[in-house]
Amino acid sequence: MNPVRLREIAPRLTFQAHPVPTELKVELVRRLVHAGIRDFELSSFVRPDLVPGLADAAEVFGAVRGVPGLTLGCCIGNERGLRAAADAGADSAAFLLSADEGFARANIGRSTAESLVELERLAGIAANLGIALGTYVIFAWGGPTGPARGPAELEPIARRLVDVGVTDWVLADSFGYAAPPQIRELVGVASRHVPLESLTVQVHDNRGLGVANVLALADLGVGTIDVSLAGSGGHPAMPGQRGGGVCTEDAAQALALTGHETGLDLAALVATANWLADAGVPGLGFVRHVGPVPRSAQAPAALTFAWNNPTHESEPAQ
Repeated sequence: MNPVRLREIAPRLTFQAHPVPTELKVELVRRLVHAGIRDFELSSFVRPDLVPGLADAAEVFGAVRGVPGLTLGCCIGNERGLRAAADAGADSAAFLLSADEGFARANIGRSTAESLVELERLAGIAANLGIALGTYVIFAWGGPTGPARGPAELEPIARRLVDVGVTDWVLADSFGYAAPPQIRELVGVASRHVPLESLTVQVHDNRGLGVANVLALADLGVGTIDVSLAGSGGHPAMPGQRGGGVCTEDAAQALALTGHETGLDLAALVATANWLADAGVPGLGFVRHVGPVPRSAQAPAALTFAWNNPTHESEPAQ
């Protein structure tokens, strides 16, 4: 089967809801790189009064951008954020476009149609700045203020995005509405407008469907799948909601067991997820609690210490 590209979004998704010191964020990235992660959504350049947990976005980029071989993305909501992302050395920025009209007006401050106009304006600015500009379509499958969405709702947004000239999309099931049939349906719509290679899909695990959806996406050949270590994450505008992404280590194991290559070290991911939990960051996930499916007679004994000691850390080679 084809290799699967996993993008780690915990540095953005988790810390926008659970503020931690900058040093811990940088250490998380270091450990994830040791586990094989090369593609990150590192932070968001948004108003610090609204998302104080990401107010140090420039500092995090400054600490990480010198590491060779990494692809570093971020979220932005306006021109100021786009310019800050370019100054910080981000490889790409994703505009926050909401398919849910109520969420768009309440939390982004403009309608979906107005956001598309702003995105078109930003596309020209990004070209001059030399930064790749893509867009989220958050709540693409529905929520938080309405029912599930399908092709009829995505189609006009997709056509408008093509007209604007933005073809790198992150379709986000931000409220965990979709199961594999719905995943395949909307990805099919998107693939009529942009190549699958330029499509990223981000499914949240609010309703326990995340890993199943990751397997469906891998079988479809979607370019990039977003995951979040330990299933961590949340949204400051939705306190109390389970807003975590699909658990990185659970997704990595499921992909390996179904014949997909991720290039990730599962034991190192588990150790890092346990380290993050010990740091007080809430998360979900299964593999870090019970251990991976043994692949050989020696595997259980070799990994017993890691699974029985949540504070066990896998240290990078010096």
